[in-house]
Amino acid sequence: MPKIKTSRSASKRFKRLSSNKYKFKHAYARHILTKKSTKHKRHLRIKSILSKKNNRKIMKYLPYI
Repeated sequence: MPKIKTSRSASKRFKRLSSNKYKFKHAYARHILTKKSTKHKRHLRIKSILSKKNNRKIMKYLPYI
């Protein structure tokens, strides 16, 4: 049986933690930052953990990571 290909775009966006959870960076933090409050930008800097439902989907994209 052939190997499953890893989704390269998903591998760049998500990192696997030791507890089989995935962390990711928030969107909307790249440009047009002048109209966003400092508090909002500060919260966007923090990495988040995927929900369990989305975790299963990402596991299919990243079989070996």
